[in-house]
Amino acid sequence: MAEDLSPVARFLYEAGTLKQTKRSGWWMAGVRDPESVAEHSWRTALIATIIAKLEGADPAQAAFLAVWHDAHETRTGDVNYLGRKYAPQADPEAVTADQVAGMPDSVASAVRDLIAEYEAKQSPEALCARDADKLECMIQGIEYKSQGYTDAQRWIDNSRGRITTKSGQQLADEVLATGSLDWLRTALGEQQP
Repeated sequence: MAEDLSPVARFLYEAGTLKQTKRSGWWMAGVRDPESVAEHSWRTALIATIIAKLEGADPAQAAFLAVWHDAHETRTGDVNYLGRKYAPQADPEAVTADQVAGMPDSVASAVRDLIAEYEAKQSPEALCARDADKLECMIQGIEYKSQGYTDAQRWIDNSRGRITTKSGQQLADEVLATGSLDWLRTALGEQQP
């Protein structure tokens, strides 16, 4: 008999809500249409892969953690740091347990284990994924600042100071030294200013 995958199907629809869930902290910087949680998680996974490779950790596991790190926000929304001052933050592991209830155990336990690893902040891969989260926020802040949102500087500064791995710190310094459109100039073969 085939396993009941209807809880998985429901979760896939639920996960899709992250494509519309805006990262609310950016509203405080004046950004009218900030990135979604899904957009943030995608680039975070790429960054986690790179940091993990540089750190000698497992890049696939770091990316896996990064993809799932905000999945609980389907149920809680993106609560920014000011909001957390007034509303207790939901436990991501408890939310995840509810999200995966009824799924085949092989799937449910894998997801629960991922969230537990990320939240424990112990494995090299979790540290790389967490640094990727901060670095992605910093890069997004730089991009918003280049679009005229000068108040994004606070997010740039705060994110840089919270990166812990040597490779993450070095990459953050390079990001700060590189213009947000330098990639395009290089791809077009133009001279750097």
